[in-house]
Amino acid sequence: MPRILIVDDEPTILNLLNKILTGQGYDTTPAGDGEKALQLLQTETFDLMISDINMTPINGMELLSKASESYADMGVIMLTAYGTVSTAVEAMKNGAFDYITKPFKLDELVLTVQRALEYYNALTENKTLKSQIVHLEKLDGIIAESPGMRKVCDMVERVAPTNTTVLVYGESGTGKGLVARALHRYSPRKDKTFMAVNCAALPAQLMESEMFGHVKGAFTGASSTKIGLFEAAHGGTLFLDEISSMPLDIQSKLLRVLQDKKIRKVGGSDHTEVDVRIIAASNEKLESLIEQDKFREDLYYRLSVISIDIPPLRTRPEDILPLIDHILRKESGPDVELPLLDRNAQEILDNYNWPGNVRELENAIQHALTFAQNGSLTKETLPAKIVDAVEAGIRSGVITSRRDQFKGKSLKAFLHDKENEFLQRTIDNVAGDKEKAAEELGISLATLYRKLPQKKNGE
Repeated sequence: MPRILIVDDEPTILNLLNKILTGQGYDTTPAGDGEKALQLLQTETFDLMISDINMTPINGMELLSKASESYADMGVIMLTAYGTVSTAVEAMKNGAFDYITKPFKLDELVLTVQRALEYYNALTENKTLKSQIVHLEKLDGIIAESPGMRKVCDMVERVAPTNTTVLVYGESGTGKGLVARALHRYSPRKDKTFMAVNCAALPAQLMESEMFGHVKGAFTGASSTKIGLFEAAHGGTLFLDEISSMPLDIQSKLLRVLQDKKIRKVGGSDHTEVDVRIIAASNEKLESLIEQDKFREDLYYRLSVISIDIPPLRTRPEDILPLIDHILRKESGPDVELPLLDRNAQEILDNYNWPGNVRELENAIQHALTFAQNGSLTKETLPAKIVDAVEAGIRSGVITSRRDQFKGKSLKAFLHDKENEFLQRTIDNVAGDKEKAAEELGISLATLYRKLPQKKNGE
């Protein structure tokens, strides 16, 4: 039986919540203030905490912060009489699963508690499933030699076994679809349907029908009833790519589906329950669209329970050669000897900026394979646009040729420079957090500081 800690300094509300949740079959423990709640958390284990925000001497936000630090696997729902977006944002940033405004509706409270407990159960009961995700970089086309991509794979490993909604960010061509498929493949829904839709490719006037379906006669041309993507993906995963292109009126309907787990066909009056995990993706930050009134803020917070950022290829050169090997193997077949990539071609590919990311690299390798002779990929087989861009960069000094980098340099000096470059790139990938960088590198923080170049006085 799930155990729930209820915290509110209003006796009437505390007793009401206790009565409602006890009636639903939960094992509840009431606490009249934050101090009492902290004492209980130190001695007992709870699956969920429901806490008011406006309390003294310890308010709900302080309680949430302390609970999130020490009891990461416990779900938290916040109660507030001040149902502002800013309050909700702060609560969810500090680790709250969701929030409910006072006065609350009984069915809303019960449904939110059920969802929070389902999320908690998914986190704690799927350790076996998570352990199956080994060497993710060798599966599903995800290559992860770089710290940035290893971080993405780690996020997939942690999040896949849950039912949490995920928002994937990344430039076009970085592999948002691959990450979405990996999240589905390593989830409890892996044997169910994975549906993917590019919101930018759907005409606005047809999007509602495609998403939710329509009944016969709903509009001109609707000669029969049609199920939508949500019904088709029931029990599985729905991947909404380029969700930033979704019209505001459809965003409103999507928000309602996420809240109620029900859809209504265009032209229909009946509601159909759907069980679908949503993974959304965007190549631009939704926060900027919110400021332009092009994206709903409340939908954003429903979608971005977990965010995964895929770094662009230009920031992870360690992945280029492994990606080339993966692409060559995919294009050539499992039992075919791979063509050789000569030194000049490799230098071009290493130095190019890859604005089209992995997709552009894949196109370049396919181009090279088409024009390859004698089982060798040379500079001449690469797209002229890529060769010209790199050679122009070398001539102008913007790019330093790999050949020139090695001139007059001892092996010790070269290895020292490459180590410094790798250390700095790792630090950059974790936003300058040297403690996290040391953890990713597998060295102590003291060793990292010792290896970093020492700044001169005045720098």
